[in-house]
Amino acid sequence: MNRIHLAAALLLAWIGAGAQNHPSQRPAEKDRLFRSDAVEAKIREVGGLLTNPRLAWMFANCYPNTLDTTVHFGKDEDGNPRTFVYTGDIHAMWLRDSGAQVWPYVQLANEDPHLKEMLAGVINCQFSLIGIDPYANAFNDGPTGTGWQSDRTKMDPNLHERKWEIDSDCYPIRLAYQYWKTTGDTSVFGEKWIKAITRILETFREQQRKDGHSPYSFQRETTAQLDTKSNHGLGNPVRPVGLIASAFRPSDDATTFEFLIPSNFFAVTSLRKAAEILDQVNHNARLARECRVLADEVSDALEQYATYDHPKYGTIYAFEVDGFGNRLLMDDANVPSLLAMAYLGDVTPRDRVYQNTRRFVWSEDNPYFFKGKAGEGIGGPHVGYDMIWPMSIMMKAFTSRDDAEIKWCVETLMTTDAGTGFMHESFHKDDATRFTREWFAWQNTLFGELILKLIADGKLDLLNSIDIK
Repeated sequence: MNRIHLAAALLLAWIGAGAQNHPSQRPAEKDRLFRSDAVEAKIREVGGLLTNPRLAWMFANCYPNTLDTTVHFGKDEDGNPRTFVYTGDIHAMWLRDSGAQVWPYVQLANEDPHLKEMLAGVINCQFSLIGIDPYANAFNDGPTGTGWQSDRTKMDPNLHERKWEIDSDCYPIRLAYQYWKTTGDTSVFGEKWIKAITRILETFREQQRKDGHSPYSFQRETTAQLDTKSNHGLGNPVRPVGLIASAFRPSDDATTFEFLIPSNFFAVTSLRKAAEILDQVNHNARLARECRVLADEVSDALEQYATYDHPKYGTIYAFEVDGFGNRLLMDDANVPSLLAMAYLGDVTPRDRVYQNTRRFVWSEDNPYFFKGKAGEGIGGPHVGYDMIWPMSIMMKAFTSRDDAEIKWCVETLMTTDAGTGFMHESFHKDDATRFTREWFAWQNTLFGELILKLIADGKLDLLNSIDIK
C-alpha cells in the first residue's frame, strides 16, 4: 500500500471509529471553491491527535470553511494573483474579515505553493481596494453597484459599504507583514502597496481632526440608531489630541465617542509593521519615517487619554474617548476589542492595565457582558441584548494563561454550536439554538486557529481531557 492509500485508509478508519455520528458538514469536494493540500493534511493530522470525536469534527468543519466557501481566486489585469473573499452569507469583501479569515493559513504557506499564491492574491486585492477608497470597509467584486448605494457619503459602484473603521486599513497590513515574515515573498509590496500605505497615512492624519474638521461623513436612512452618524454625518465632536477618529467600530456599529481605543492601539502596531516593510523591502525611508512618527504620536496620546481609574478594577482601558474627558466603559466582541488587544499583539498579556481591563470586560460591569443557561460572554449592540458572540469566548481563550479557563472556553464553544458543527455570529445566553448567521466564515476559521494554537502551545492533553460527546 503506497503512502497516499495508507493516509486515506487511516483517515477512513478515524472517521469510522470516532466521527461516525458526526457526518462532515463541508461542501462536497466538487463544490469547494479552493483546495489546499497543506490544509487538508493539517485537518488529517489534527484529527489523528484529538481523541474527542466531536471536537475533531468541529475542527474539520470550521478550519477550512473560508477556503471551502468564500475564496474566489484568479488573476488581475496584469496577470498577478487576485483573491476576492466573501464574508460568508454576505457576498462582499470586508477588509477586516478577509484579512482575519485567511490569517490561520499563513503558517502553512511554505508547504503549499498554491495556498501561498492564493494568500498573495488576498493581499494584492486588499491593497487595490484601499487604493479605490481607504474609507470603505466593504467592497463589491468590481463596479457592480450592489450594497448600500443610497447612503449619504461618497459611494462608488465598487463599494459595498463605506463605513470608516480604523481596523479596515490595519488588517491588510497585519496580513501582509505576517505573510512576508513567513514566506520571505516581497512580490506583494509593489506600486499598489505604496499607493495603499500612502492613502492609509493620509486617512489616519485626516481623522486626527487637527483642524477640527473631517472630509468624511456618513448618513443612512434607517431605524437602527448605530447604522448612521449624528451631527449631519460627522458624529460627536472630538478634541484633537493626537488620537485617530473612527466613525464605526469593527462591528460596523457607529462609535459614540470617535476615538475608539482598541483600534487606535491596532493602528500603532500596524504603522510600525508598515514602517519595517517600507525600510527593508521598499527602501523608502521617507514613508517609513512618516509611519513611525504617526505611530509615536498616537501612542503618546494613548498613554495620556486611553485609561480610566476604575474604583473596582484599578486603572483600565476605556473603550472610547473624545479628548474632552468623556469616556465609554464597555467592550464589544468584535476584534479589535479591549479583550483582543493581547491577541493582536497590541499590548503584552502581562500588562497590568490590560489584565485589569480583562477582568472588567468579562464581568457584569461591562454592559455588553451576558451570562445565562447556555453560557457567558461578550456581545454588543450590533445584535443586541442577551446575545453572546463566540468570538469573545475565543478571545478569552487566546489571551488566557489559565488551563481551567481555556478548557471552559473550548467546552462552551462545543456546546453552543446548536449541533451544527460551526460557529455562529452570536447565540442567546439561555438557548444556543437561537443564533444569528448560519454561515460566518471568520468565526469558523478563528475556531480552527484556536485549536491549532492550543496544540502548538502544548495543550493537547487539555483538549483531550474534554469528554463532551
